[in-house]
Amino acid sequence: MYGRIIGASVSPFNPHARQRRAVQATLAIAVMLCTLGAAFFRTQIVRNSEFVLRSEDNRFRMVPIPAPRGTVFDRNGKVVAETVTGYTLSLEPGPPDSVRARLAALVPVLELDSLQVAETLARVRKDPKEPVVVSNALSFRQLSRLQEQPARLPGVLLEARPVRRYPYGDATAHIVGYVSEINERELASPAWQGYKLGQQIGKAGVEREYERTMGGTPGTRYIEVDARGRLVGRFAEQLTKPPLAGRDLRLTIDVDLQRYARAVFPAGMKGAVVAMVPSTGEILAMYSAPTYDPNLLVGRISPAVWSELNGPSRPLLNRATNGIYPPGSTWKLATAIIGLERGAITPEYKMPIACTGGMPYAGRYSRCWKREGHGPQDLIQAIANSCNVYFYQLGIRLGIKLLTQEGTRLGFSRKTSVDLPGEKVGIFPASRDWYKKRFGWTPPPSEVMNLAIGQGPNSQTPIRMAQFFSALAGDGTAFAPHIVARRQQGAPETDLRLSPKTLSAVHEGMARVVEEGGSAHAVELRRWKLSGKTGTSQNSADLKRPHAWFTGFAGPRGGAPEIVVAVIVEFGESGSGAAAPVAARIADYYLNKKHGHPVPRMEDVEPTNATKPTAAPRRAARRPRPEPPAGPLPDIRPSGAMAQPAAADGIGNRE
Repeated sequence: MYGRIIGASVSPFNPHARQRRAVQATLAIAVMLCTLGAAFFRTQIVRNSEFVLRSEDNRFRMVPIPAPRGTVFDRNGKVVAETVTGYTLSLEPGPPDSVRARLAALVPVLELDSLQVAETLARVRKDPKEPVVVSNALSFRQLSRLQEQPARLPGVLLEARPVRRYPYGDATAHIVGYVSEINERELASPAWQGYKLGQQIGKAGVEREYERTMGGTPGTRYIEVDARGRLVGRFAEQLTKPPLAGRDLRLTIDVDLQRYARAVFPAGMKGAVVAMVPSTGEILAMYSAPTYDPNLLVGRISPAVWSELNGPSRPLLNRATNGIYPPGSTWKLATAIIGLERGAITPEYKMPIACTGGMPYAGRYSRCWKREGHGPQDLIQAIANSCNVYFYQLGIRLGIKLLTQEGTRLGFSRKTSVDLPGEKVGIFPASRDWYKKRFGWTPPPSEVMNLAIGQGPNSQTPIRMAQFFSALAGDGTAFAPHIVARRQQGAPETDLRLSPKTLSAVHEGMARVVEEGGSAHAVELRRWKLSGKTGTSQNSADLKRPHAWFTGFAGPRGGAPEIVVAVIVEFGESGSGAAAPVAARIADYYLNKKHGHPVPRMEDVEPTNATKPTAAPRRAARRPRPEPPAGPLPDIRPSGAMAQPAAADGIGNRE
């Protein structure tokens, strides 16, 4: 009996045990229902708005709408950069295998290479929930093929989008620049805060400099997707935010002059042209050779094109603002005005040592470009003939301390502040200590002769030399060069602080360079007065082929100069033969057009034939170099505080 009672108490079918389990189950269910009810109440009532918003976020994707960029006009209203309608191909978000299959089907149509495919797949992995742009510059042929077979290309989005177009192509490339897709490095920079992957931005020229002005504000639209991120439909149009177009820009350039500068530049040669209005700093033309077609860089750039643009010729480099070259004899005018302003010379003063083709001094022989020499020279004659021997002596009179101090004051070690990105600053020694810090040695006495003729550690950009000559063309002051039209001018960027007497002497010397048998007499203009300075600067890249310079200004005879032109032809060998004819043709074209005279048609213009310098006589006919005299040399140093140790150098320029 005891056993039966014990057995009965543990039987799972005992009525009391079943009742206890039922109660426990009921309590568990009640707790679960209460928990679910509380969660339901919290979701549907307490946090309803939050979860509704989160649901909508998962259901809809926000897609940016590109903003049309502002139109760029030249000074006469001609369009040099505009926005046209183009077509973009994107892939809908989805599983990686599905996206890879869609991309494989597009390879023959878009002619994608393996690198482009890899880049696209990397973008998909980085942001798998967003549509990925495969091409944002479809050609008409590609668009036609895609439209012919839409059923075979599911998950492909074709959309009309604004695309940049440059009507004048490579003629204006270094001015307007180009636009392309922002990269990850730029996205990480604070300068590009607010931009998103896939957005087009300015990469060079005014497109880059005025990106915030011309770029506009992208709009947004919403697309509906399913749980896998596949496109279902578009959201209501009233919830789409339209983009705001960028502002237009008016440039100071004359696109006809710009095209003409490109046409007359020596074919196959490298270099740059800068043309400015001397009284305002407005850039009329800026050409850099070799150039490139910015239309090829719109959108995603193919590796082949990018590799070619980064080749040895470096067509992307704007040599007008980023190329630095020894200024050569064009810098002799700086030496001249320093000497005049400091009282070391007068315009009529003739140096003690006449030019006989060179100058023996301190045990060394320093050559002039003219082997037979120029004879006795005053300042005006020395400028006209670009006599090295005269400026050797003037440099020694001034001394390296004064020459470096004044050259720095004149602006040769600072930027011009032109409104283009990446301008390089010129190289110029600020003092004797500069040599010690930069090279680890103290300059020898002969170094002042290098500086006096524009050689040595003196390298300048064409835009800086154009700025310097703009100041010489006026009252000694010049505004900062600029390429976008301004309503008001600020203070002058350059103030040479020159007396009218100094300016008059320099103008007379520059006029004789062209008009009175000077170093560039062959380029004298029939209708206009052209004044300037040739230069032939040695360079470390090729000592046998120096760079060719000409910088000057032109205007009506008896009137103020109206255009400044600086031309550099790399390895041009002769400033008078390679650079001066280019500058003369550009000045003549601009003045003829401005004053209503006929100008040549662009299709009739041929490149300038860069002539080589006159061949030197054969060695047998050369005059022997004079030996240093046995007695003391004439004292070419001024007395008083400006006296400096004298020396010589073994260099000489060809003009």
